[in-house]
Amino acid sequence: MEDWIYGLVIVIVVALIAIVMSGVKIIQPYEQGVYMRLGKFIRVLNQGLNFVVPLINVVVKIDLRTQVLDVPKQEVITKDNSPVGVDAIVYIKVTDPRNAFFEIVDYRFATMNLAQTTLRSIVGEMELDEILSNRERINTQLRDILDENTDKWGVKVESVEIREVDPAKKVKDSMEEQTSAERRRRAAILQADGLKRAAIMEAEGKKKSRILEAEGLQQSMVLEAEGKKVALILESQGEAQKLRIMSVGAAALDSKALSVLQMETMKSVGKGQATKIFFPMEVTRLMEGISEYVGSAKNVPDRQVSTMKDMEKMFGDVDDILGPIPKDTEIKERLERADKIAAAEVAETADLANTISKAQPK
Repeated sequence: MEDWIYGLVIVIVVALIAIVMSGVKIIQPYEQGVYMRLGKFIRVLNQGLNFVVPLINVVVKIDLRTQVLDVPKQEVITKDNSPVGVDAIVYIKVTDPRNAFFEIVDYRFATMNLAQTTLRSIVGEMELDEILSNRERINTQLRDILDENTDKWGVKVESVEIREVDPAKKVKDSMEEQTSAERRRRAAILQADGLKRAAIMEAEGKKKSRILEAEGLQQSMVLEAEGKKVALILESQGEAQKLRIMSVGAAALDSKALSVLQMETMKSVGKGQATKIFFPMEVTRLMEGISEYVGSAKNVPDRQVSTMKDMEKMFGDVDDILGPIPKDTEIKERLERADKIAAAEVAETADLANTISKAQPK
């Protein structure tokens, strides 16, 4: 009898412990619990140790961490009738455990299917090139639509990422051909542009070369003309100086001295090898002068010697007529200036030729 009583007491104690323990609920830091009693929502249990009415309670724990949903790959027909396979990843987080439990049966399954249908709708309204180049816009648009629709479920869509856009094989082949053709077109354009630039630069180089050659020829002709001019001036001035000296020396000679010079001239002419001799004056006049000098003539008139003043009265100032005679230093300075100008022209031509050769394409 006593053993039966002890056994009953043990059973009652265990039952009481089990009943008490059923009223103790431990909620993890990343969870919240939906507490219901006899089919009625009571409250949301926060993290930590919570006590509820035993036996007649139901507590459903909701995970509040960010969850990753893998949207399956699906084939979508784009706006330009190109089949393409698209899949995505959706990041969601429960913000209201009560709505996540009472407003939807399975918020994960519902969010994934909503993302799949919305993605199909968005991609179907776009062309293939837009899809390939505007993934960020698709991600943003899809996230906004999902977040708006899942807000009533107490679920927030944090981010959406298009993972893969896979066009059909025929579309890929066409795209590769298009890309190859585009590259060939760009290469042809670049090659044509290069040939055009090379031709232009070559023409410009030839033009500048001809201009430089013409300018060099012009400069050389100018310098040569200047040199001939200076040489002619110097030669003329030398002849003028010679005539000036002769005129000054002849001014002191009388008719007798002139006769002696004429005789010396006849003597030198006679020594030549020529069989014919032409005299630039009448021989009779020459002989008369000689006869007057030797005294065989009837009268030997005296000739008055001319002075510089007499010559200046007849011809004017000698320096005004002949002009100034350049000194050796002046001639040397002129030649040095001409050499410097020519050297500068040669250096400038060489620099310009180097610049043109560097600018031409190799």
